[in-house]
Amino acid sequence: MNKSETTAQQTQATRWRLSIGAVERDTGLSKDTLRVWEKRYGFPKPERDKFGERVYPQEQVEKLRLLKRLIDRGYRPGKLVSRSIEELLELVSPQRPAATAQPASPAQPFAAFNTQDVAEIREQLRERLSREGLRDFVLGTVSELHQQLSDAWMRGQLALYEERLYSEALCSTLHGGLGALPLQNRNPRVLLGTFPNEARILGLLMMECLLSVEGATCISLGAQTPVVDIMLAARAQQADVVGLYFSAAYPMTQALEGLSALREQLPEQTQIWVGSANPAIMRRAPGDILTLPKFDMLAEAVASWRQSHSVGSLSTH
Repeated sequence: MNKSETTAQQTQATRWRLSIGAVERDTGLSKDTLRVWEKRYGFPKPERDKFGERVYPQEQVEKLRLLKRLIDRGYRPGKLVSRSIEELLELVSPQRPAATAQPASPAQPFAAFNTQDVAEIREQLRERLSREGLRDFVLGTVSELHQQLSDAWMRGQLALYEERLYSEALCSTLHGGLGALPLQNRNPRVLLGTFPNEARILGLLMMECLLSVEGATCISLGAQTPVVDIMLAARAQQADVVGLYFSAAYPMTQALEGLSALREQLPEQTQIWVGSANPAIMRRAPGDILTLPKFDMLAEAVASWRQSHSVGSLSTH
């Protein structure tokens, strides 16, 4: 075997491919959308596995992530699909004029930590938490890293294992901060969870930390809970609020349909609070649902709820 053949085989081995279901979960673009685009625009161009099923190469998935992000900002797919990844990246993060340019953020998440060793990153995160306190740590350090992770993932700059390792380091640190908080057991009682196919838990955990700092009673269902089970849990736990989080890649249609169904099934007095990195979900959520595009809005939401319910005492549930 000559050198060029060996190199080609090595390249093929490191070039991953995803099934259509995995692409839907990864990018937030539905299977139907992927098929329609394939027929209408000639992109994506899936390969076929040994069973004849569609599989999507790495570079196409990376482009699909960028397309989803731009469509959520209001761009039309027909104007985007033919563009190169470089052109899409420019639309995602346009260069500012030199006169107004700001210092650039690190290109990669955790670059400021000067290490890629996960154990060392965990230690630095714990030190920052101890120094800053949980609220400032979440609103400062974690919010910045959460945004960097989301941007890098959508740009295709992170492998799946890297995104998981970094997110887990953050989640582990936040769990430690939560465990150190004194139990206040005050209203509102907030049931927290994510919808099916939303496996990313960091945003939800950030919400739980900030709500707990405000003294709210948090009951977390964790990730990927069916809508009907969220409704049943909210009733059983006598929740005042159901808190949900959607990552940037979560399918907008699935989110909106789930929110409408949940609103119909919950008691009228039970509020729904939604945080999301997906601006389209924030814009189109039903009008009686409180949208929280920024994490620092949670403290105001708690204060407003307590004022409207004249609550400052311990929970009686």
